[in-house]
Amino acid sequence: MIRVLSLAWIPLPLPVRILLLIGIAVCLFKLLRWLYEGLPEEILRSLVKFWDRLFLCLTWIFTGATILALGFILFHILSNGIRHLVAPGLFAVQVTLGDISMFPAIVSTVLMVVIVLAISVPLGMFTAVYLVEYVKTGSRFVTIIRSAAEILAGIPSIVYGLFGMMFFRVFLGFGYSILAGSLTMSIMMLPLIMRTTEEALKSVPDSFREGSFALGAGKLRTVFRIILPSAMPGILAGVILSIGRVVGESAALIFTAGTILQIPSSLFDSASTLTVHMWRLSNYGRYVNETYATAVVLLMIVLLLNGISGLIARKFSKS
Repeated sequence: MIRVLSLAWIPLPLPVRILLLIGIAVCLFKLLRWLYEGLPEEILRSLVKFWDRLFLCLTWIFTGATILALGFILFHILSNGIRHLVAPGLFAVQVTLGDISMFPAIVSTVLMVVIVLAISVPLGMFTAVYLVEYVKTGSRFVTIIRSAAEILAGIPSIVYGLFGMMFFRVFLGFGYSILAGSLTMSIMMLPLIMRTTEEALKSVPDSFREGSFALGAGKLRTVFRIILPSAMPGILAGVILSIGRVVGESAALIFTAGTILQIPSSLFDSASTLTVHMWRLSNYGRYVNETYATAVVLLMIVLLLNGISGLIARKFSKS
């Protein structure tokens, strides 16, 4: 059947067969369109209702499948991890080589999130402000920056890890450290924060800007007093996504921050985040229960950080 549909039985070069398939598809589309337009009005209305109901049913089916998948994942993690949170040594402060304690990983994860947000949020936010509020619309410079951001957003994290390893760890001499991992993750987060901030700024009505200018406010005052507060819910949505990306990243951090389980005393100390710690425990093969317990703690941290960001966003939206 696939051979017949792909016209593989016709002795023609592949490009010619592709063009022939496109021509057949166009002809079929025009034929169906002609038949559709020639139908009586009552039949057309029935078809429109049928397609509306069909797409509504498909929407409910896919939504339900998504919710079921999410519920199954949460149930699987929680049911296998909660009962092992009381395992001895799981939250020990003093760790030794090969220890299973996740307390140093929790400290390293929170420290990593704070440093990455402190670097990437101001850079991404003010870059978006410059592109939306100061650069002329349709400028080639804006097009190049947006294209570069979209390309960076699509690069796999392992490539960022290799870049961070060669540049921050080797060239700059940071070694395996929190600083090298944070700088690498900050570069990863920049496109996401920049694009979400840019869309949030575009959603602010122009009447806000015009009203501020009419009252005598300057460009800078308008941006900081009118535009940014109005766009803050959208900006915080990007920050929430960034937090989830930082907390859930492991590949790039293995190459830059390292896998040593310790509480970092400085930014130049190697450390293991929760995801890297989970990877280490799963590699041992005998700490499966502790791996599930670590996943529960990681899930709680993500939900807590997202909840805090959501509360801040609602506060800004009300004000």
